[in-house]
Amino acid sequence: MTTPETARLQLVQFLSPAFPVGGFAWSQGLEQAMDQGAVTRAALPQWLSDWLDHGAGWTDAVLVALALSPDADHAALDDLARAACLTCERLSETVEQGTAFNANVTALTGNDQAPAALPVAFGRACAGMPLPAPEIIAAFLLAQVQAQISAAVRFMPLGPVQGQAMLAALHPAILTRATAAATATPDDLASATWGADIAQMRHETMTTRIFRS
Repeated sequence: MTTPETARLQLVQFLSPAFPVGGFAWSQGLEQAMDQGAVTRAALPQWLSDWLDHGAGWTDAVLVALALSPDADHAALDDLARAACLTCERLSETVEQGTAFNANVTALTGNDQAPAALPVAFGRACAGMPLPAPEIIAAFLLAQVQAQISAAVRFMPLGPVQGQAMLAALHPAILTRATAAATATPDDLASATWGADIAQMRHETMTTRIFRS
């Protein structure tokens, strides 16, 4: 039987940058927003906060929570996850990372599952962990915010330590959203970050770019 201590180590492994899902290649439209000056070093914390409260951070958190349920219909949740993507790049991002995540988990555990979008694949893999749902969801959100901050560090004049300070400042917000998502239903799936959505659409036609979204 998996202990909470073992489960936490597994959770950290799943969300480590070394776990090969290709997250370093995506920015969820942040690259375009930075390139146009809409997101600066000063504005980045608010961008990330809005992402957590009203954007893909929230919808992914809800999808993880729903996928953690013992009676979850993961195929239906995968359909929901795909439908929640408003751009081609966002769809590719969550599906490709989810497919890679699923393949890695299958290789490690021998438990073969159908490919799914990242939050669904992650929630499904963690469903048997003896850990509170908010803890699992918060860990997922932390990793996702960390990936966006890493993208900002590579693109703009933002030092790694400054990026880590931003991440630490977002800990309370991450915990708040994770707790709310843990009791959410499919009716709570909603987003209202139009600036980020438009940035993802415009990113598709950027002449020079270093990220895939």
